[in-house]
Amino acid sequence: QVQLVESGGGLVQAGGSLRLSCAASGRAIGTYAVAWFRQAPGKEREFVAAMRWSTLYVDSVKGRFTISRDNAQNTVYLQMNSLKPRDTAVYYCAAGRTVQTDYYRDVSNWDYWGQGTQVTVSS
Repeated sequence: QVQLVESGGGLVQAGGSLRLSCAASGRAIGTYAVAWFRQAPGKEREFVAAMRWSTLYVDSVKGRFTISRDNAQNTVYLQMNSLKPRDTAVYYCAAGRTVQTDYYRDVSNWDYWGQGTQVTVSS
């Protein structure tokens, strides 16, 4: 089993930056696909970014967000720059053993989830 714990969320003004972290335990996830999703109030959970050997981003965050990983620390990051109020949501990290790039956007294809961290961007 893999446990994922997110941190780094908070309140930031529009145009600011945050870096989210997702610490994994229980198993090394260096060969897993990893992802970030987000869920705003009243909306479905939305794909944000993912990576295994390459990266994939939703169009709305391209050029602003960067997903990365430190396998030595068993940690995944999401650097978020130029934040906008519409980025406000609970952000979740996910890990998947076998999910392939074409299926990254589907929440049902991910094996493990964190509990989420709140990101609020004020205008």
